[in-house]
Formats: sequence, structure tokens, C-alpha cells
Amino acid sequence: MDKAERVMAAFREFSERSTQPRHVIAEKLVALGETGEAFSVETLLEELRRSDSGIGRATVYRTIEKLAQLKVLDRIDFADGSRGYRLCGTKGHHHHLTCRACHRVVEFELCLPQAKIDAIGRREGFTIEDHEISLYGLCDACRGDKVLKGKVPKDKVLKGL
Repeated sequence: MDKAERVMAAFREFSERSTQPRHVIAEKLVALGETGEAFSVETLLEELRRSDSGIGRATVYRTIEKLAQLKVLDRIDFADGSRGYRLCGTKGHHHHLTCRACHRVVEFELCLPQAKIDAIGRREGFTIEDHEISLYGLCDACRGDKVLKGKVPKDKVLKGL
């Protein structure tokens, strides 16, 4: 199922009514999702207001939260404390590597073995229901910019993974 189909299926799942505002939100989400970039709710609101100023902020926030609950959108927490959302590829379980300078997001499938996750839960007295792993760093472009501009000491720059 492609990104557009996933978004539309999710809208059908949580909404009995197919309203014009929901249709416009779905179209904008798909367009933003096709870029592969994370976006903020404010960015989505700006995009929506360019085409339809009648869509309310509360409607957009409720829709985004519902799509995140349904795992259609991934919630991305950036190292600087800001939050974005991303319509990830059709990969199954995955995690994110994010650039702390430009907020570029890369999906990766590496994960802890389930036995290790279960052991952590038992040790800490938790029943683990879900997890996410986020790695933060600088992408090649930002690392080069920061090194060239003297913002990151050259001895602190990591070379590759």
C-alpha cells in the first residue's frame, strides 16, 4: 500500500464522515509525506491555509494525533526539543536517525533483539508495550558546514558510522 492509500485508509478507519476539510488535510499530508521530510503541525497549518483558510487548528491537531496513534504518521522528537511528524515509507518496524542541525530524518531497521527488550522490562518491573529508538547527530552536509564554519572542533567530528 503506498503512502496516499495508507493515509486515506486511516481516515476511513477513524472517521465515518468524509468531509471536505478532512479530504484537504489528507491531500496535504500525502504531499508532505512524498517529500520524505518531517514537518511540524504549524507547517501543515500554513500549507492548509494557503488552499483553504476555513480549516481549524483543533481539527488539524486532532487529526495529526489520531494518525500518529494509528501509526500512519511517525512522531519525531528532535534533539532540540522540537517535534515533527513524518509519513514514513512502507517499511515495517523501524527507528529514526535525525540531524540535530537541519532535522533531516533517516529510517533504519536496526533494533534490539526482542529477548533484550523483554529482559529490560523484567529487570525494571515493566511490561513493555512498544518502543522507539532515536539516534541524533549531524548529517554529512551539516557536519561539513559546522566544521567549515568552526562551530564543531575538528577533533570532535565523527567520521562515518
